[in-house]
Amino acid sequence: MSEKDSRDQAVLIVEDADDARYFMRLELEQLGYRVVEAENGLRAVEVAERERPDIILMDLSLPIMDGIAATEKIRATDGLDEVPIIALTAYQETDFREEAKAAGFDGYLTKPIDLDWLGELLKGLLA
Repeated sequence: MSEKDSRDQAVLIVEDADDARYFMRLELEQLGYRVVEAENGLRAVEVAERERPDIILMDLSLPIMDGIAATEKIRATDGLDEVPIIALTAYQETDFREEAKAAGFDGYLTKPIDLDWLGELLKGLLA
């Protein structure tokens, strides 16, 4: 089986801040990923179910439904339970990391996000 090319892979960015979502999208598109977006947790669940992304970058502090609840719903969806989900947050406290891990996140990134490092992380997770 051959390794997937980034052009074959979709990344769901879930972020309520338009500018942060925009910059992540630009970076990931330059790396060749197909990018889909959601601005809140409820929309994230809908987009994940419809698009079946290869990886999800999920902000924890979201309107309507927070990232923890959205991740729990996505993890309960057939076919999405193994999709890597990376928590994105400005908070660095240990309790947020523990809650994120308990909800089913595979990794944790603090903001501001180093876009070069993000690209390397995605390559590693999606290889």
